[in-house]
Amino acid sequence: MRLGQEQGFGQDYERCFDELNRAIAQLGGQADPAQLSTTAELIIQTMSGPWRYFHTPEHIFEVGESGDAIEVLSALFHDLVYVQVDQGVSVNISRYIAPFVKEIGGQLVILERWQLPNDPIFEMITQIFGFGPGQTLLPVAGQNEYLSAVIAGKCLEHALPLSVIAEIAACIEATIPFRPPAQTGQYASDRLYERLAKANQDFSLGWSEAAVHATVKRAIRLANRDIENFAYESSAEFLYNTWNLMPETNHDLTSANAYTVSGFRASLQKMEGFMNFLKPELVFQRYQDEPYPELYDTLIRRTQKNLDVARLYLGSKLLSIAVIEALSQRIGQDIPLATMMGELPGRGLEIAQLENFLPELATPYIPETDLEREVLDLLEIGRSKSSTYDVKNSPVATFIIKSIGFPETRRLLLQAKEFFKRNLAAEEFLALCDRSTVEIIVRAVLQVFESRKLAMAGHLTERSIGAKV
Repeated sequence: MRLGQEQGFGQDYERCFDELNRAIAQLGGQADPAQLSTTAELIIQTMSGPWRYFHTPEHIFEVGESGDAIEVLSALFHDLVYVQVDQGVSVNISRYIAPFVKEIGGQLVILERWQLPNDPIFEMITQIFGFGPGQTLLPVAGQNEYLSAVIAGKCLEHALPLSVIAEIAACIEATIPFRPPAQTGQYASDRLYERLAKANQDFSLGWSEAAVHATVKRAIRLANRDIENFAYESSAEFLYNTWNLMPETNHDLTSANAYTVSGFRASLQKMEGFMNFLKPELVFQRYQDEPYPELYDTLIRRTQKNLDVARLYLGSKLLSIAVIEALSQRIGQDIPLATMMGELPGRGLEIAQLENFLPELATPYIPETDLEREVLDLLEIGRSKSSTYDVKNSPVATFIIKSIGFPETRRLLLQAKEFFKRNLAAEEFLALCDRSTVEIIVRAVLQVFESRKLAMAGHLTERSIGAKV
């Protein structure tokens, strides 16, 4: 671990330890300092894993920023298990869940009832999540949140009563994202209320009906804060967070200048499909007056706007990478994106980049709507910040949009997706694109290649001269 990373870990560890200690004290609990230290180390080590770009220590501190002790503790634990990102369950956290789950065929399964220990904490959390013995856990259906809640319960059972751990488990359950209403019309929050009411009876938690409702409302408040970036006022900030999510599920992107054209395209395609699937009502939840109607309407409106921007933005980038991918197949398979477009800037070297060889257009396309204007600005000027694996602006997409316009881009995107599915050959797809636009991009790629050729030849000449001397 480098010095900067060690310093960052130390600061995050101290903050995590302090927040754990303070929240437990506010709840009337008394924690063992040694156990609390182990827990803080567990949380920060896990959240600082090599594939964590968005779900980091900073994220859990932000989610718990309300100061409410239950929310603080829930936020610290809610993303502890993230199997898809971490490529499994680390040794550090597996010891907390090994008594309760097993692995079968690469999937985690809750043990059968006769195999499970007598553990009220585990039984209560399992009931709050609506799970049961022998159940196969699914990453997209609460697996990560459930196991995170189990670890929270086991880490905190020495310091807090069962009723408080139930409140924490409810908050973590509510962070399972993007759940549609059931066929009965019930929302996830309604189902959580029913399970909490049953747990209140079965485990003698001592809650009044009003307290159960309050527990659900707190859980919804925390869950909405977990995904608040969807309702950012700035679409550029929203897209920056979106870009931080991509390398968590495509680890190849962490190798700047080495990931392939098709690999980058696959990540874009996955994110574009996800944004087209989402509806604002699936993002933010409601329960009774949480959040209050005016705030909920604002969250929905901003989310819809950000989704509209993201769909057009990602679609535009997806078309541009489709052109680059089709061209790359003229020289081979699995070609690095840097081969076609030049390496990312930032190493203090003068490097040839494709964008430097794209001409200014005499009569560029003029956006027709506010949405088109905003997306073109985002493509040309960029997201709020660059990412480690990608520059913040999109010169090729900008050039294509200015050349053919958004309506034609939308039409060609449908053809690009047929190319991705291998229903169209690369040359067939390119033949459907505007010929002059493709030819200009080809010439720009050739100039990137020529610059490398000249650079290589220059070094060869220098070595030849040195040999003669």
